[in-house]
Parts: sequence; C-alpha cells; structure tokens
Amino acid sequence: MIKVVILAAGKGKRMGAEVPKVLVPIEGRPMIKYLLDAVFESKILIKSGKNIKPILVVSPDNIEIIKENLPEYDLDYVIQDKQLGTGHAVSCAKEKVSEADTIIVLYGDHPFLEAETICRMAKEHTGVISVLPVKLENFADWHNNFYHWGRFVRVNNEIEKIVEFKDASEEEKNILEVNPGFFCFNRKWLFENISNLKNENNQQEYYLTDMVKAAFNQKERINSIFISAHEAIGVNNVEELEVAKKVFNN
Repeated sequence: MIKVVILAAGKGKRMGAEVPKVLVPIEGRPMIKYLLDAVFESKILIKSGKNIKPILVVSPDNIEIIKENLPEYDLDYVIQDKQLGTGHAVSCAKEKVSEADTIIVLYGDHPFLEAETICRMAKEHTGVISVLPVKLENFADWHNNFYHWGRFVRVNNEIEKIVEFKDASEEEKNILEVNPGFFCFNRKWLFENISNLKNENNQQEYYLTDMVKAAFNQKERINSIFISAHEAIGVNNVEELEVAKKVFNN
C-alpha cells in the first residue's frame, strides 16, 4: 500500500497573505488544489484497489480554514503542533501511515507536479529512498527561483547527501542539481531512522533531507528520478508566486 503525505503547515507570512500559504491562489484557485488534483488523478489510488486518503500535515492554527477550502477532496489531516522542520512534520503522520509499505512525501506549495510523475515515483521507487532531482544548466531567468534550494552532493556519481542552501559552502552553491523536496520512502526504514535526525544546522530544524545522508551512511540504495524544472516550481514568497503565475499562463 502507498500513502501520500503532503506537507502544508506553512503560515504564509513570507507571502504577505492572510491565508495559509497553500491557499494562496494561482489563477483563482488555491495552489494546493492543483497538487491534489494530480494526486487523485495518479494511478497510485487505482493501483491500491481502494481510495487511499492523502494526508495533509497542517498547523493547529490553519486546520479549520484549510478544511473549509478543500471540501471536495477526501483527505486525512494531521497537526504539526510546532514548526520543527520537515522531518518532524513527516513524523507527525506516523500513525496514519502504519499500514503502508511506501510513503510518498510532497509539498502543498508545488502546484505543477503532474499525475504521471507521481505514478513514476510509485513505479520506479527502489531501495529505501527515492529522490527527484532537477538538473539545471544555470540559475538564469526564472531558474533563479531554484538558487536557494538544497543541492545534491555526489561521490563517484552516487548521491551522498542533500545540503540545504543556508548550510552550503560556496562550492556547494555552484552545484546545478537541486532538490524540490519530493521523496519516496520505504515506510519501515523511514520510521526506524527518522527519530535519529538532528537539528544541528543553521535553522535548528529536523530536515527530512538528512534521511539521504542516513541512507548513504548505511550503504542503502538511493534512487534518482529526474523531473523537469517546470514541474518542480515551488512558491515560497511573493516573487516566486509571480513566476508561478507567468509559467501557468505560458
């Protein structure tokens, strides 16, 4: 069984919005609705033989307004009481995914991910973790949106870790393989190891991305499924919202 966990606890402060970030509209629709449409369209739900409710991880302040704005979707909700990072957010969903073999983690502020790609994640996932890198030629034009994203660090062409931009060296910032944050995990391995995450970084948060380093250290397989820059576009501030709107209309 596959479960989809969507992280949606952002409060939208950097967007200057009066609603949670995932409810900020693109072309008149909350951005998370585009992602939810892709999730429900994907063949993951068909493959299971029954309707598996995606799980939204939300903040306690936002849960009611998010529910009110998504009545047409059959969803489960999990509350992240404190904003302690993406690793902590996924940990909050542990009880809701206990019957699953595979966990797909997505972000509610990525409106362009396609159903076909979600299906690929399920179909091509191998080992304990699959990642979805974006390979850029440069950070010019709208690709500059990706400049502050995490970088994939490889050793002999094998992924060793993901380093977040705020923790990256100047050399690492020049890497053109960036992380949109989508993951596919073996559930058993994930929850055997996620409690070992440390918050020894500039944000003092528990990064889900550090699971990649854990897998590398254990000599586990880290699978790569490359996706296009267009699909990976995220919306984290006003400038990125404007880029998303332009891409949507092209």
